[in-house]
Amino acid sequence: MKIKTPIIGGICQSTQGRDKDRYYLIREIYPDGSVGVVDGNFKKLASPKKKNLKHVKLLPEKAEAISVKFAEGRQVFDTEVYSALKTYNCPPKESEPTD
Repeated sequence: MKIKTPIIGGICQSTQGRDKDRYYLIREIYPDGSVGVVDGNFKKLASPKKKNLKHVKLLPEKAEAISVKFAEGRQVFDTEVYSALKTYNCPPKESEPTD
């Protein structure tokens, strides 16, 4: 299932640029066809990274708790965003087989 419309609180993956394959949370949707994305680590909520929609792959997953906070206007912390994306950006390492 391919998502075409970005939603605030949705998860996306960068497909272009030096941050290629990094996962982000959509913080803002701009009228010019771009989105403001944050990851809680390199890109904080105070200064979202502006990415063109052509350069991100929108995922069907969504950070429900954070999107509700954004909608209600409540404060969201960078640590919450980082924790929500941790499974995407820092997948668990597979243990190497021992001989």
